[in-house]
Amino acid sequence: MLLYVHGHPFDRTMWAPQLTRFGGTAPDLRGYGDGPAASGVTPMSTFAADLAEVAGPDPVVLCGLSMGGQIAMEFHRLYPSRVRALILADTSARAETPETKGERLAMADRLSREGMAPYAAEALWKMVAPGNDEAAEHVRRMMLAAPPDGAAAAQRGRAERPDYRESLLANPVPTLVVVGSEDSYTPVAEAELIPSTSLVVIEGAAHLPNLERQTAFNAAVGDFLAGL
Repeated sequence: MLLYVHGHPFDRTMWAPQLTRFGGTAPDLRGYGDGPAASGVTPMSTFAADLAEVAGPDPVVLCGLSMGGQIAMEFHRLYPSRVRALILADTSARAETPETKGERLAMADRLSREGMAPYAAEALWKMVAPGNDEAAEHVRRMMLAAPPDGAAAAQRGRAERPDYRESLLANPVPTLVVVGSEDSYTPVAEAELIPSTSLVVIEGAAHLPNLERQTAFNAAVGDFLAGL
């Protein structure tokens, strides 16, 4: 099974181009879309346990972007025998620093207090590179539709995540890392720190290359899957 894990603050529709091309399953995460409601703190282990129920007993290929990539790595840390391969897009394997942890917790409080609209207005053109207007409109809709309490709970959980590089090295699986050349949230240098089988940089894309540069992203994924 190819199991997609969406990022923050999105929903399963972000994977529409890949579902059309490759099939698979893309659930809404807890606190997002049609997923179970969430508030307070949603630990990464809770997201991983939810995915384990969806995945079933056979090893899966996990494809996650940003927070979704971190959840995929958490799944691999907790259930390494159930992972066939990893596709990690625009994500970081490192734990938060004290500074970035504080920023993430402050953002969680802000989302609960203000709702999603101010954040969406600020973040849109960092999520998507200028010129990718169709992708930007899709991303805007997802951000505005995200439940603020669920998004805040996920941010608090992410603030406590471990460094995943040790578990990735301890239980290696085929791993494709994809990153947009213009991504300022997780730059190419950050992607290069993830233990991987291969790294693909998508030119002209920011944080969501699967939507911004669908053909190039799908080509990278298709080549990787063909090699498994």
